[in-house]
Amino acid sequence: MSETMNTTLEKLGVGRITRHVFMCAGPKCCDGEQGQKAWEALKSEIAAQGPGEGGGICFRTRVGCLRLCQQGPVVLVYPEGTWYGGITADRVPVLVQRHVREGVPVGEWVLAENPLPVAGPVVPLSGRS
Repeated sequence: MSETMNTTLEKLGVGRITRHVFMCAGPKCCDGEQGQKAWEALKSEIAAQGPGEGGGICFRTRVGCLRLCQQGPVVLVYPEGTWYGGITADRVPVLVQRHVREGVPVGEWVLAENPLPVAGPVVPLSGRS
């Protein structure tokens, strides 16, 4: 692996990520403008509120589709595998505070749960033999 890639992985905090938030912001599951506002709110809130207790890093990714195509914007939070519906811009601060920072899913917005199995720490490719 190149030194540039190692530097990029380190800078991004790969190996220290504790949560990853995926958001489908339409246009099939919700109005595109509503989805864009929710996405901008998610980016801002994660940056403003920080990772919460225990440190770690929260990644966020906007995806083209999470395949539900209803009740959007749809959000999926890993590693818990919590699926949320209707996460509009005004709901984002609560979602980030309660789930991302405190680790407590916002029950009234949960559509489904599918936790990932615990597999131990992630080892960057550069550390593998």
